[in-house]
Amino acid sequence: MRDNERSAEFVAFVQARRSDLVRTAVLLCAGDEAHAEDLVQTTLTRLYLSWPRVQRADSPLAYSRRCLTHVFIDETRRAHRRRETSVAVPMDALGRDPADASPDLDLRALVLTALSSLAPRQRAVVVLRHWHDLDVDETARILGCRPGTVKSQTARALAHLREFLTTADHQLDLEVS
Repeated sequence: MRDNERSAEFVAFVQARRSDLVRTAVLLCAGDEAHAEDLVQTTLTRLYLSWPRVQRADSPLAYSRRCLTHVFIDETRRAHRRRETSVAVPMDALGRDPADASPDLDLRALVLTALSSLAPRQRAVVVLRHWHDLDVDETARILGCRPGTVKSQTARALAHLREFLTTADHQLDLEVS
């Protein structure tokens, strides 16, 4: 494949799918937009370097989501990432501008905080299963684990989220009264 064709095809893919990758990354990063952008850039670099393999995949979008998820998990293992915090206003999980978002900003902030309380692999499982509506087998394939692991991680993550949201709901009740 000629470099010009390769570049043109990659640019077309990025123009069509970048917003999907950013939305997924924002959820994986629990609303940290700057970290999400970094993940997407790293993912796009890796995709470009292996573009012929990406094109041969059954679904280049699924391949790119898998790559993004792996980049996210790899980044959470790095010590420097654990020390950094972002002060940016989180982007709406649906990819909308916060200024144009519905008035339920408190709920969005609560969901992003709840996601951030999960371990990275649990967060990845929740995003893949419940945001992208992937089945257990596809999620296991993306994460490189067994379906049983996806099921147990999902169960633990949902139990943690229920507990977290119940506690948050009680705290909201106390603040209102």
